[in-house]
Amino acid sequence: INKINRSTEKRILSFQIDIMLSSSIARSIVRCTASGKRLGNIRHLNLHEYQSSQVMAECGVTVPFGIAAHTVEEAVAAAKTIGDEEVVIKSQILAGGRGLGTFTNGLKGGVHIIKTSEVEDYASKMLGGTLVTKQSGPAGKPVNTILLAKKMSLVREMYFGIVLDRESQGPLIIACSEGGTSIEDLAHNSPEKIIKVPVSIAEGLTDEKVMEVVNGLAVTGNKEAAGEQIRALYKLFVEKDCTMVEVNPLAEDTEGNLIAADAKVGFDDNAEFRQKDIFAQRDITQEDSREVAANEYDLNYIGLDGNIGCMVNGAGLAMATMDIISLHGGKPANFLDVGGSATTTQIKAAFEIITSDPSVKAILVNIFGGIMKCDVIAQGIIEASQSLDLQVPVIVRLEGTNVDAGKKLLAESGLELISADDLDDAAKKAVAAI
Repeated sequence: INKINRSTEKRILSFQIDIMLSSSIARSIVRCTASGKRLGNIRHLNLHEYQSSQVMAECGVTVPFGIAAHTVEEAVAAAKTIGDEEVVIKSQILAGGRGLGTFTNGLKGGVHIIKTSEVEDYASKMLGGTLVTKQSGPAGKPVNTILLAKKMSLVREMYFGIVLDRESQGPLIIACSEGGTSIEDLAHNSPEKIIKVPVSIAEGLTDEKVMEVVNGLAVTGNKEAAGEQIRALYKLFVEKDCTMVEVNPLAEDTEGNLIAADAKVGFDDNAEFRQKDIFAQRDITQEDSREVAANEYDLNYIGLDGNIGCMVNGAGLAMATMDIISLHGGKPANFLDVGGSATTTQIKAAFEIITSDPSVKAILVNIFGGIMKCDVIAQGIIEASQSLDLQVPVIVRLEGTNVDAGKKLLAESGLELISADDLDDAAKKAVAAI
């Protein structure tokens, strides 16, 4: 299909709420009400390891003793409190692969077992540094906190996770008698060792399900005690409104006790109103500053790696716009949905966020006005262009409510804007303008 006509666009708009976004923007799925008012971004909040450990401990999960430190002095004091000859020092970033990461200052590894006497040296190199891992992206993540943890005597490492499963329509426990490496590697190398245990929401986690998991983990210690840890982890998942609980490794110590040696925990943003203490721990330094700014203005923004900035109303239409740009040889620089009730202030903020990306060489504005009025968009474009002194071409396609008033405002503004008749035309002009 080389062209999307207006009737197709209307169908796209009518089904926006039902569209599931692709994985690249899944963390910013748009929430809507019938009135068109957006309730904010879905980010599936993630916490640092030291924060997750505290939440887990509150639910009865056994975690290693550790103390978070934000300064070198605090790190040295934490090591003295632990009181052992050796401690584990861990960089706290919201990305996996820390152990094999590299700091931009040259330090190899974000997790080390060191002598207590070396804490000051390592802490000074870690704190304030940037750690680059396979999951952090090439820019890396800033390390503002480190965790000093007690070195554990672990004899076995296993994998344990709970996620929401579409097929069974409820929580799914995934367990493996081997751990300490990625579940993807485990699935590839030892798929027969992985068990999946669906949990009925109506029945909850039964004793039979618990024992199935315990046996799947091949626990060598007290199985009843191990079962209590499985129940505690499930309690965490349910009571704290988690989207994911991943413990890797779930380890056994020399006495056969299960310990959540390392964990990732994600929380559903829809439950923010009843998990205020957890969401208050959000670390925006680990997030894209543009996404943080967008959230402040109730905009849905995700940065991509292209050079054509996009400003669209509605998630479905935004995705269609990105696809059409790609179809004509361009690359979208972002996903940005202004929603159905944006104000001129929000439109101006959207332009500020888009133009803060130095890779943006053109901006495509595609508005299909229903609840969103084209004249409001036009006024926002004018104010943004005048105050920001835009140095890149702006391609504007307006259709729908108050479209004539919107086009008149743009025509009388004196701005050098490129108008487009439809989405296909707009995409072609955006690509040609680079």
